[in-house]
Amino acid sequence: MVHCPDCDATLETESDVDFVEMDATTGFFAASKRFYVVNCADCGATIGSGVAGAKAGGGA
Repeated sequence: MVHCPDCDATLETESDVDFVEMDATTGFFAASKRFYVVNCADCGATIGSGVAGAKAGGGA
């Protein structure tokens, strides 16, 4: 069983965490990457992060 390192809440189901998507646009290419963070639904502490993928942007 997994617990939040900050508040010790049990993380068993998808509803126990919040997925927050963030965009970051690069300066040289017409594309952006989608980043995400995973927060504890009880206390809001960030417990993970990653890259969700890339999506094509507008042309040159």
